[in-house]
Amino acid sequence: MNGVNDRMQIGTSGTDSLAARIELEVGDKAIERFANLALACVHKEYPNKISHSMNSDGDVASPRRLTPAFYGCYDWHSAVHGHWLLVRVVRIFPNASFVARAREALRKNLTAENLVQEAAYLSAEGRASFERPYGLAWLLQLIAEVREWNDPEARQLAQNLIPLERAALQRLKDWLPKLSHPVRIGEHTQTAFALGLMLDYARSVGDAPFAELVAGKARDFYLKDKNGPLEYEPSGEDFFSPCLGEADLMRRVLPSTEFEDWLGTFLPQISLLKQETPWLQPVASPDPSDPKFSHLDGLNLSRAWMLEGIAASLPKSDKRLRSIMTVAEEHRSRGLGAVTGEHYEGGHWLGSFAVYLVTKRGMPVT
Repeated sequence: MNGVNDRMQIGTSGTDSLAARIELEVGDKAIERFANLALACVHKEYPNKISHSMNSDGDVASPRRLTPAFYGCYDWHSAVHGHWLLVRVVRIFPNASFVARAREALRKNLTAENLVQEAAYLSAEGRASFERPYGLAWLLQLIAEVREWNDPEARQLAQNLIPLERAALQRLKDWLPKLSHPVRIGEHTQTAFALGLMLDYARSVGDAPFAELVAGKARDFYLKDKNGPLEYEPSGEDFFSPCLGEADLMRRVLPSTEFEDWLGTFLPQISLLKQETPWLQPVASPDPSDPKFSHLDGLNLSRAWMLEGIAASLPKSDKRLRSIMTVAEEHRSRGLGAVTGEHYEGGHWLGSFAVYLVTKRGMPVT
């Protein structure tokens, strides 16, 4: 089935082979570096950029009091996908040196008490748009990862997450039917990327009605699109490609043969005739210490995984594959080289993007 995520790939029998492949490609030291980036910030309360709607003086509080599970990593959504990173790498590398610290961090933050308070915060009056859709999509990705992890502690974490999961799903189910147009930008409010994570979650946990709601919105928004303006990208603060994000979503929604035709209509730039033309170049951040300019380092990583997902969803005979994978590898190399942790502005989140890429999360099973 097109679009099924990789939960089958890293079951009990597949973990060792996946870990070996990742270590061969990027090295165990790289995985440890990514894990350490998350560990350095999941309990780091400041600096902190909160998105906080206040209803009274009683809402004046520190990040740790407002959202006691996800208060680190500069902002709420980065804290969420920082926890996802830890679950992901512990699942794949259960004997790595960072595992004990990662498990302790998860136990400390993802308690039942903390997550009940997170749910209450999310559901409070005036917060209907809180972290919508990016942060909520990453939250669902975290929940899916925890549920797919065959581990006693993971089962307890999944139970603890239920109140927040329900609150997030209610927000999204209220929002999606009313959303009349897609958001086609390269930052947090992009709908294509978020819908992709939501769809992966719904399929992972077996929520067929939510999956149909998400897939229906994707078809409504993007099925008739043509001539995507890839040459207009990137904007100066993008960490997602609007065009590739859309294609990476639609390969989850459409059968392979239908997606093959749709891609030709939407991105005709990727064709055999233009195989030798550099149709998409990696980018360089003009200042990795700037919170917005550091986005461009993440753009290379997300473009790489989106291109890989697009390629994996095309028939092996498709003549565009060589060109797509060449461009994906160029972006992958440039993106991973920027995940250094030298500047907190990028270090608090780029590790999650790197892990999403190298562990092939969200890739179709073939």
